[in-house]
Amino acid sequence: MLLEAHNVAKAFGSFWAVAGADLTVEEGEIVAILGANGAGKSTTLRAISGLTPPRSGTITYADERVDGLSPRELVERGIALTPEGRQLFPSMSVEDNLLVGTEARATSRARENLKKMYDRLPILAERRTQLAGTLSGGEQQMAAIARALMSEPRLLLLDEPSLGLAPRIVQQIFDWVREIHQGGTTVILVEQNVASSLQLARHAYVLAEGVVALHGPAEEIAVDAGVRQAYLGHTTAENP
Repeated sequence: MLLEAHNVAKAFGSFWAVAGADLTVEEGEIVAILGANGAGKSTTLRAISGLTPPRSGTITYADERVDGLSPRELVERGIALTPEGRQLFPSMSVEDNLLVGTEARATSRARENLKKMYDRLPILAERRTQLAGTLSGGEQQMAAIARALMSEPRLLLLDEPSLGLAPRIVQQIFDWVREIHQGGTTVILVEQNVASSLQLARHAYVLAEGVVALHGPAEEIAVDAGVRQAYLGHTTAENP
């Protein structure tokens, strides 16, 4: 098992965003985390990445307890997050934003990884000297994912990668996620686009009020009308 989270909980003041969630991720899977607004999806990813350490519970990655580690230490171990809203450095160039993703890795590989990103995404190569804040939404999302991939992650966490993007760009993003997975990277996907997520994932977890309401094969959840009506609805961007 690559990742196991057990009874993970996180509160913001008196509000429990995650109230005791359990999930497991096998090496080589794409796992979708779904749920309505405020269900705790983004908070769960931030807990795994170390950005929002859990108040209680345990997170084990590659047989190592990691819930007390910093985001930098987790990147060094192979976990990378593409956060909701991209969160690029708008006044830095595209290339400098990508190179931020290599900070925890040996710099000798930085240029090699940068070339891989530019070969896969020629539009970023064209925009390499442009300020990241001037990119389109789709270009910013591509840059955010590329930045995460610069650290050569074993586990990639994607938080709402299609948010605010045109359908054509959304399809491009999902096609790229599929390629990333086929290249050997395990993926956890939080996504408002439920149908596309369930087509892409092998396993899915549905959160409700900070706990796992149910989980199972993605194809089974996709055809369960009761599940969709009770727990998913029309999901959009999530606050913690």
